Amino acid sequence: MAEMKILTKFIDDPRSNELEFYESVHGYDGMKKALSIAPEEIIEIVKKSGLRGRGGAGFPTGLKWSFIPKDIPKPKYLICNADEGEPGTFKDRKLIENLPHQIIEGMVIGAKAIGANKGFFYIRGEFNKGIDSMQKAIDEAYAKGYLGKNILGSGFDFDLVLYAGAGAYICGEETALINSLEGRRGHPRLKPPFPAVSGLYRCPTVVNNVETFSTVPHILDKGADWYSKIGTEKSPGTRLFSVSGHVKRPGVYEIELGTPLLELVNDLCGGMLDDVPLKAVIPGGSSVPILTAEECKTANMDFESMAAHKTMLGSGAVIVIGEGTDLVETTYRFARFYAHESCGQCTPCREGTHWVRDLLHKIKEGEGTSADLDLILSLARNMEGGTTICPLSDACVGAVRPTILKFKHEFEARLKDKAGKEEEPIPAQTGA
Repeated sequence: MAEMKILTKFIDDPRSNELEFYESVHGYDGMKKALSIAPEEIIEIVKKSGLRGRGGAGFPTGLKWSFIPKDIPKPKYLICNADEGEPGTFKDRKLIENLPHQIIEGMVIGAKAIGANKGFFYIRGEFNKGIDSMQKAIDEAYAKGYLGKNILGSGFDFDLVLYAGAGAYICGEETALINSLEGRRGHPRLKPPFPAVSGLYRCPTVVNNVETFSTVPHILDKGADWYSKIGTEKSPGTRLFSVSGHVKRPGVYEIELGTPLLELVNDLCGGMLDDVPLKAVIPGGSSVPILTAEECKTANMDFESMAAHKTMLGSGAVIVIGEGTDLVETTYRFARFYAHESCGQCTPCREGTHWVRDLLHKIKEGEGTSADLDLILSLARNMEGGTTICPLSDACVGAVRPTILKFKHEFEARLKDKAGKEEEPIPAQTGA
């Protein structure tokens, strides 16, 4: 199979991050069309295309834009979430470094649609090359009149500011990101109110992902009907996937949604490294449930197929795991990540992630008991399902519980291999 390159068609050209080259391949054509039509028409085009957010949840983009109230006299803000921090994810970084003008064009279109005159590009602080690439592109866009006052004589104003975060994974959550932009601690906010009503500076705000904004110019340029015919009925278009792990050709691949998972692994990625058998795949970043090799045979890379397999496309990070991999160690490392990145606001997350990490470490070291394994599953039930402000606690559960349930024999084997006497875990103290 071959990639279906729409966003990444010119990504490997050494001039791809230059304005002159981007214009030569019809860059900013979609923006020019958007500037000539009404905001409501832009939203309707994006709705009709069926574009769903590429950051994780897959919420319909046009619908999200339509939530911005029209009758509130407050400023409206547009934010690009480029705080890519999910383990295994690196697709957005490639877009930022190589095709920054595509993102800017999408942001101008989005700003016109919601009536925002100010936008922020919130980028992960460690992306030094991406920061340089995006700032250069922003400067070029201002010089050419694609940003600033009265863009191309349309009467529409839009200013864009680059803001580098400080490395906290939690700031990838949209309300934590907004707090960070305001100079506050990056803690998620309770919702409602949602950002569309009360976001940045308590004003109506839309937050979209890098890949989402990168897709919008192509929809405006070629039309909603063209885009909706790609992919599946409920998952139209293409999507970028960051493939890592035990494959011969890891990297970023753009494929039509609905493509079988094993075609991505075996054809585009060249199959398994050292020809070892496939053991499992994590299809959407560390936060989503793992798929066994058997489940991978029927899984397609689209929202509905992943939901049917009780997992998600998530951040688009496909982590391929070969036979011989220690899944107890792997699961512990994911749990350690979430324990480290919890902001500490909510008790189930603050206490639960650390507790799960410590129990997995005990099992990994051969000192765990069957009661410890049962306790992890009990903790998971109390860490999910709306018990916290943001989904980080659920993400930890997604990384841990399905792996234990699907590969329980590996965890139980580690318990049997322990040395010394089994000890019952100390029960939690609930107070007087």
